[in-house]
Amino acid sequence: MVTEIKDKAKKKEISRNILEALTEWFEVEESREQYIAESEDRVFFAAEENGEYVGFLCLKETGNATVELAVMGVLKGHHREGIGRKLVEKAKEAARASGYSFMQVKTVQMGKYEEYDRTNLFYISCGFREFEVFPDLWDEANPCQIYVMSL
Repeated sequence: MVTEIKDKAKKKEISRNILEALTEWFEVEESREQYIAESEDRVFFAAEENGEYVGFLCLKETGNATVELAVMGVLKGHHREGIGRKLVEKAKEAARASGYSFMQVKTVQMGKYEEYDRTNLFYISCGFREFEVFPDLWDEANPCQIYVMSL
């Protein structure tokens, strides 16, 4: 079940538990800690199964018509169960209801790392389309791919 979480401490607890279990994607401690700290002020959805939070997603406004899927994580033992897709669908519903026209997400460009290639394919399967690559937004080893979708 996917629900919106409003409690700031709960948001940080959920994001910490999940991101610290996903070091293949969230290896850099400084970045991971930033995602966790920022989660308390974001629109936050969490997926719960059998009393355990197994995934979450945060949204942030990047323009008056655009919201960004700022961070998302699903525990590895629950990959390929449809949890990520449910989180994205809930985020799309909320973004539409809030009057946004577009949603974007940033990830590492396809072809750089196997883990991120799976992430790219997931976003494409959810309806995101390639928008632009910024080779130096993060660093040379991690070119930033931006995907967008119309809501």
